[in-house]
Amino acid sequence: MLKKERIQFVIDELEKLYPVPPIPLDHQDAFTLLIAVLLSAQTTDKKVNQVTPELFAKASNAKAMSLLEVDEIKYYIREIGLSNTKAKNIKRLSEILIEKYDGEVPEGFEELEELPGVGHKTASVVMSQWFGHPAFPVDTHIHRLMKLWKLTKGKNVEETEKDAKKIFPKELWNKLHIQIIYYGREYSPARAWSLDKDFITRKMFE
Repeated sequence: MLKKERIQFVIDELEKLYPVPPIPLDHQDAFTLLIAVLLSAQTTDKKVNQVTPELFAKASNAKAMSLLEVDEIKYYIREIGLSNTKAKNIKRLSEILIEKYDGEVPEGFEELEELPGVGHKTASVVMSQWFGHPAFPVDTHIHRLMKLWKLTKGKNVEETEKDAKKIFPKELWNKLHIQIIYYGREYSPARAWSLDKDFITRKMFE
């Protein structure tokens, strides 16, 4: 397949597989989504979804979270990687939301990325999946698959994100990045990758 054909093939096949892909992280609003995405760094969405119900039962908004001690937040997320740093960031992030934004999550990349523990990927997920702004958050699944599909030569997720935004229609970004994540988990897991199972890659280069 030519590159243009591979791009359309990816779009078409993923639409068949995942016409309405749910957001992988459980949440109720912008704040709980922001916290869940922050927690998901260097751990699995499954693990995040296991620990957040108890945390959010205790503090589901910025004011309640800001009143918790760092050690208390850490207790609820103790099974998550980097729990020390994440607990401190969640506490301070919540305080800043109260101080600067009346407890609300700001609707802007710049404002979000200024918050402790919130990088570009986290901001992109919140902007796309809660606020509906076009964004293409790239995780390791997407980075690896884009390279397998020869749709990027990116050496890191930042470069791959730029390439993804160039080749995929903007109106598909918010849905497509989730579709690729689900495909990667189900058909192309890094640890047990098989060309037989990874049918998109296989068909591209037959």
